[in-house]
Amino acid sequence: MPAGRDVLLRADCVADSAGGLTFDVTAGGASSTAHLVLRRRDRHEEVGLPLAPVADGRLRAALPSTVALPEGRWDAYARVADGGPLRLAPGATDLRALTARTPSGSRGHVAVRIPYATRQGHLTVRSWLRAPHAEAAEPHVERAGLTVRGRLYGAFFAADAYAEVRPRHSPGPARRTEVTVDEARFAFSVAYPLLGPGVWDLWLRPHGETGPRVRIARLLDDIADKKPVFTYPRVRVRTPNGPVEAGPYYTRDNDLSVSVTAVS
Repeated sequence: MPAGRDVLLRADCVADSAGGLTFDVTAGGASSTAHLVLRRRDRHEEVGLPLAPVADGRLRAALPSTVALPEGRWDAYARVADGGPLRLAPGATDLRALTARTPSGSRGHVAVRIPYATRQGHLTVRSWLRAPHAEAAEPHVERAGLTVRGRLYGAFFAADAYAEVRPRHSPGPARRTEVTVDEARFAFSVAYPLLGPGVWDLWLRPHGETGPRVRIARLLDDIADKKPVFTYPRVRVRTPNGPVEAGPYYTRDNDLSVSVTAVS
């Protein structure tokens, strides 16, 4: 649905430690019935939040952590009375609470919402809803491999837990690797010489073969797109099929993967 007008309203965003967001829209004292609308990109799905008048002619909407927001990118609009939706632009953003957030995982999932500005200058909320979730710490690049550490939320480790390194674009088998566990924390190593050229995605199997496959990602901070922000060195190693260059990276969804490229 088109925005209806070229005018952009501006919304300030504040995150709380529980994972909720508050939006303050500068609306010039509008007093009509108004809603903040989050529209899931490429899907026919919307979430409407009432906008209530507050001080200084602003309208406020709250997205508490208890309101489900399926994983994806949600474009933000304001709809006043019976008018068409107006695209929102980002104003002041305070996401400091996200950097110190440690979810309990007691609900069996982790919900993350990070507002950000698109390249066109519009306000969008990136949402993740992972059940369970494996949060990656800073990966440690070694001479011929990678050490991955992190914390598991919403599940527990069984005695037969392990990690998987799975090829993304080929039907080849996953590489299984031993995982070291300390309560909810985990660590494992990825040996580059065992991987062929391609992209390899990192997963946890906390209950072994019969339990869930949990994608390893880095979500619990204030950076919506980590791929251009966190870069890691690539190393050259020899494999049974020749030399390769390999290194970790974050995908567009902030999942942790390893890229392996054949070199001459």
